[in-house]
Amino acid sequence: MAGESTGRGEPDRTLRLLWRARLGELTGSRGPKQRSSVDEVVNAAIQLADEEGVDALSMRRIADRLGLKPMSVYTYVPGKAELIDLMVDQVAGEVELPPLEGSLRERLSGIARLQWQEYLRHPWLLSIDTSRPPLGPNVSDHWEWCLRAIDGLGLADLDMDRIITLLLGFVSGPARAYVDAERLRASTEESDVEWWDRNAPLLEQIMDGQRYPVSGRVGQAAGEAYQAPGNPADAFEFGLERVIDGITAYVATAAADRAD
Repeated sequence: MAGESTGRGEPDRTLRLLWRARLGELTGSRGPKQRSSVDEVVNAAIQLADEEGVDALSMRRIADRLGLKPMSVYTYVPGKAELIDLMVDQVAGEVELPPLEGSLRERLSGIARLQWQEYLRHPWLLSIDTSRPPLGPNVSDHWEWCLRAIDGLGLADLDMDRIITLLLGFVSGPARAYVDAERLRASTEESDVEWWDRNAPLLEQIMDGQRYPVSGRVGQAAGEAYQAPGNPADAFEFGLERVIDGITAYVATAAADRAD
């Protein structure tokens, strides 16, 4: 379960901070005269979350990184809820959105791969509940870009929303598995192959071939192919193609229904 969520801050204050480039910096009323900026606070928070996870975030830790007194951070961001909104929006805009070119499959693949890379750069995003996404400029630009990839196909607006939600939602599963596997490898000196070798003798005793004939056969094939319990990157590639197969088939069916 996600430990933090977006959309929990003061709406007016959050939106003004998210759109500060257009509306101008919003100066707080607490603390000493500002020595930093909202951008520097957000960047320090992102760096901390990248290194230690979102649970490590605190105004004191961010202040230490910027050489500020803890209370002075509140002159830039009113609280952690608003800060997380700003962080999510900031990372959404760190990579320039490419032109929407090529076939529908290529465009959908490009959307998914952009999201995959964002998760790998910032794994803490996977622990954030974005049921109420921050409506900042970068998140808004990204959503507009995604929808334009399937605009003009004759889909109903609601179907367009469903398709992009499905595509982006799929990415989080294998991305989370990939991040978890990388974190495990970094925390132990034992390789996946060594782990399997150590557990194989006992597994052969308890995994009855008559009780688990299918999973035993499939597990052996997967183990030989991956040399690991699983391969999240392969799961992403395979799953992405199947999801896009389904979307393209749906688009074709919807077009045929409109022609009748």
